[in-house]
Amino acid sequence: MKNLYLQIHPLDNVLVALQDLPSGTKINFNGNDFELVTSVAAKHKFSLQNLTSGEDILMYGVLVAKATREIALGEALTLDNVVHAARDFSLSKRNIEWDRPDVSAFQERTFMGYHREDGSVGTANYWLVIPMVFCENRNVSVLKDALQAKLGFQQPKGYENEVENLIALYKAGKSVEDIMNADLEQSASKPAIPLFPHIDGVKFLTHDMGCGGTREDAITLCGLLAGYITHPNVAGATVLSLGCQHAQASMLQQEITLRDPNFNKPLFILEQQELGTEKRLLEEALKQTFTGLMQTSSQKREPAPLSKLCIGLECGGSDGFSGISANPVLGNLSDKLVTMGGSVILAEFPELCGVEQELSDRCVNDETASHFMNLMQTYNARAVASGSGFYANPSPGNIKDGLITDAIKSAGAAKKGGTSPVTAVLDYPEKVTEPGLNLLCTPGSDVESTTAEVAAGANIVIFTTGLGTPTGNPVCPVIKVSTNTVLYKKMPDIIDLNCGTIIEGEESITAAADRMLEYVIRVASGEIRPKAVILGQDDFIPWKRGVSL
Repeated sequence: MKNLYLQIHPLDNVLVALQDLPSGTKINFNGNDFELVTSVAAKHKFSLQNLTSGEDILMYGVLVAKATREIALGEALTLDNVVHAARDFSLSKRNIEWDRPDVSAFQERTFMGYHREDGSVGTANYWLVIPMVFCENRNVSVLKDALQAKLGFQQPKGYENEVENLIALYKAGKSVEDIMNADLEQSASKPAIPLFPHIDGVKFLTHDMGCGGTREDAITLCGLLAGYITHPNVAGATVLSLGCQHAQASMLQQEITLRDPNFNKPLFILEQQELGTEKRLLEEALKQTFTGLMQTSSQKREPAPLSKLCIGLECGGSDGFSGISANPVLGNLSDKLVTMGGSVILAEFPELCGVEQELSDRCVNDETASHFMNLMQTYNARAVASGSGFYANPSPGNIKDGLITDAIKSAGAAKKGGTSPVTAVLDYPEKVTEPGLNLLCTPGSDVESTTAEVAAGANIVIFTTGLGTPTGNPVCPVIKVSTNTVLYKKMPDIIDLNCGTIIEGEESITAAADRMLEYVIRVASGEIRPKAVILGQDDFIPWKRGVSL
């Protein structure tokens, strides 16, 4: 029979419901028999003891909440009876001993990637067109309209046939009810044949920054854009600058040099105020982009060791199963990749609230630990000064599906990072230079965090979700993993892999991690295109930390 509930850690004084449990359900745990005094929805938690007001609530072995009133044995935890709580943290002893997983099945494996002169290896090969400032967004869009279809990189367009059917029904005098009940014919479009077969596409990034903010914002934006230009998945770039904005082209070039002192990819920077007319700017951009594609079109995939993978660890639309299925599986994969010399990036600092002590203790030295703790404290203080704090991180969807405090959410989110030592702590938008587990300061916002992880060098992003999140990245494959089988079956158009098998007891975490790593290798080699790539989900949102001036 399928398990009804789970204790995640021996110290926990709550259990997680693995399916909907009605009031009166008999619970037998560690020889204690009791009945639920309230119904408990799947993914939510119920108390293992009678709790008094102010008493600690533990999950994953850490403090995640406090009772705001008496909570009876067998009562569900809700926003009405608990409040977010997390332990203080401080510099302590190093705790960097860990059990390396068995990687014998993958030790000699390779993937087929694009080798760059800086030693990195790409899992894809894109050309970028980027604005330095939002004033150039329209010109970037004009170039997109002009280039994508003609070069064979246009995403298959959908729903034109459906609109034509709606128009036909309207012209035929059909009622609103008839139209709402109509079956619309699905459109089918053949993929175009690219002019440059070894280029995966031309990606056009737009944003709302570059001027009007602080100098810190301008420098940070240039660092982010430099991260994309120097990214192993990028063959070259065309940059459009207005000329008078805060984010100057010279700042971008400095940030590129910081990340790659020997940078020699094709890079074309065009300033509209220097060139004059829009027509001259766009024609020059078209010619230089086209010749850049000619220069890089001969690049081909070659074998690379798995140590050349840098995986961004992401979660979004999380639920009460995230921390016990998909995230631990991703953590096991992270430990395997680190053992083989690869890199992983754990970000979303608001979702590390409550596990700071564990992560800081795992840092390889005191300096790294202090840097992490300072970033966490500074970030939370800035949030509090703005009228919020890490405690406000859970979204309505998180709360509805069992993540009712930030510390509950964070304790599960941190499982993506596995158990290996923290080799480096990076502030946004810094780049990964050390193998192993890297902590990167980003918001908890899915797209901003993914955008930053890719700028830091992630050449694959694995994104776990319990509710379903349709997002991707312009230059990096994003693999979506469901925490539960219901979601996997409900949204197969955006989900690549299912970890609901863990909840159902059909698969071990280790076996699921091996299955996930096999999939990663095929994606990294270009053999499989994840759903986010197929759907053209090219989401790109820089993190704005300052104010507008």
